[in-house]
Amino acid sequence: MKVQGILWRSLVGLGFLSAAPLVAPAFSQPAAPAPEAPTGRTAKSAGSATQDMVAAANPLAAQAGREILAAGGSAVDAAVAVQLVLNLVEPQSSGIGGGAFLVFWDGTTMTTLDGREKAPAAATPERFLGPDGKPMKFYDAVVGGRSVGVPGTVRLLETAHRNWGKLPWKDVIEPAARLAENGFAISPRLNGLLTQEKYLQNDPVARAYFYEADGTPKAVGTILRNPAFARTLRTIAEKGADAFYTGEIAQDIVATVTGHATNPGDMTLDDLANYKVEERAALCGPYRSYKICGMGPPSSGQVAVQQIMATLETQDMAALKLGPEAAHWMAEAGRLAFADRALYIADPAFVSVPVKGLTDPGYLKSRAALVDPNRSMGKAQPGDPPFQKTFRWGASEGIEFGTSHISIVDRNGNAVSMTTTIEDGFGARIMTRSGFLLNNELTDFSFTPVEDGKPVANRVEGGKRPRSSMAPTIVLDGNDKLYAVVGSPGGSLIINYVAKALVGLLDWKLDPQVVADLPNFGSRNGPTELEAGTEAEAWKPALEAKGHEVRLIPQTSGIHAIVVTPSGLVGGADSRREGVAIGN
Repeated sequence: MKVQGILWRSLVGLGFLSAAPLVAPAFSQPAAPAPEAPTGRTAKSAGSATQDMVAAANPLAAQAGREILAAGGSAVDAAVAVQLVLNLVEPQSSGIGGGAFLVFWDGTTMTTLDGREKAPAAATPERFLGPDGKPMKFYDAVVGGRSVGVPGTVRLLETAHRNWGKLPWKDVIEPAARLAENGFAISPRLNGLLTQEKYLQNDPVARAYFYEADGTPKAVGTILRNPAFARTLRTIAEKGADAFYTGEIAQDIVATVTGHATNPGDMTLDDLANYKVEERAALCGPYRSYKICGMGPPSSGQVAVQQIMATLETQDMAALKLGPEAAHWMAEAGRLAFADRALYIADPAFVSVPVKGLTDPGYLKSRAALVDPNRSMGKAQPGDPPFQKTFRWGASEGIEFGTSHISIVDRNGNAVSMTTTIEDGFGARIMTRSGFLLNNELTDFSFTPVEDGKPVANRVEGGKRPRSSMAPTIVLDGNDKLYAVVGSPGGSLIINYVAKALVGLLDWKLDPQVVADLPNFGSRNGPTELEAGTEAEAWKPALEAKGHEVRLIPQTSGIHAIVVTPSGLVGGADSRREGVAIGN
């Protein structure tokens, strides 16, 4: 069956893509009223559906997924379509030049696929040290070929489709290929990010695509066409992922990386041809009557989320409700989790990561006991989990502002939670002639290979996957039935965003749209961070009275959540971004 062009005939006016409720939400407690939206947000209502649902960061991408689901496609089929459309309409965040983690639930088994980018074989631990032996400035490292990792997204999508797809591979690619040919209107968000961007214009291919001849970003509403990307997609549709990892597309990637005028990389055709997706055991842990599942290392996201939730489980979070007391517990739990994250987690192919110990109930109970309800601990120290073999000192990586999240549930109850990235906004700021941007994922490694005489766990090494904070999550209820699908972009802040969303869904029983729009708060084992411009600002005095160093910072989360209720599916899409939750 071919997916017809309903989507592409309805591009004019995003009102056609609204998330009008089809069924009434059924939560055990009434949903709280949506908080007043801060400047820059667009107030949204929860989306509801009786059969299936997709929540994604752009209405056109979500609608593409919805069309695939309506045509009888699986959650994975829809995820392929959504990701490829996001490559066009949200190019700053994800695409086939990057990588992703996918969590899949088939009603019985939880499976995770690791499509994280890898360092070229020639990469060395000193990759991001300057001539003086000191770490390079972040954007000196980012811009150009040096920061580009071997992309994993295309191979991940093909692997998932072979395992769990229902529609033909060509059919799930065609909506994005058609949109690339026919064009789409530049959104206010994309235009705004192009206006703020400092480096992208220096790449001639990207400049010709995104900017006018005078250097100004193409205006909101301008129809942007990408025939090169359409050709790339149709080649992949015909020949499979091998056409991306070998042949003309691969040659174009290598030439773009190694041919950068000022900051070339060392990726080879062999690096691309040898890339493999890793299927890994899902990391699942209890929270009250629920089971929370997600991606293990090289992502630190799910380990840290489960550590945070284990600390919060010692408290009656439902009674605390939203406010400074809840923020205190979230921040203290975050300090403990981020301390362990920094020391222990990296690519398990290179470092023995004690995941079993880090999520051991006894260990987590001892860590939770360190929290004083009346006083902040300041900076937490890493713990000493059981079941260690070896470990090496760790350090925090760069942050992933160029990231997106997709949540999907199909009519058979299968679910996909996929977080996808090119790392920083617009990645390495280089664009292939094949029509897509390349990631800067290697700056997620530690720039410093040795600290205090110990090798850094997350240092650069050839063939290694950089540590991530991405935390695509699926929640099962006490009967091992699907309850929720959730995730967010946001770099290392992802961990706190997802933990907050889980508390909102599981403890506070809030409508997922309300959960997505709650103010953000937490700690990454530094200051307690409250989202500027939200009601969280008012919590600052109460937290400071408990000894917190408080900072008010922008926190542009992108929570996309779907909850299974007795009446159907209810979804939310973060109002800080332009996405929607829609279904059939």
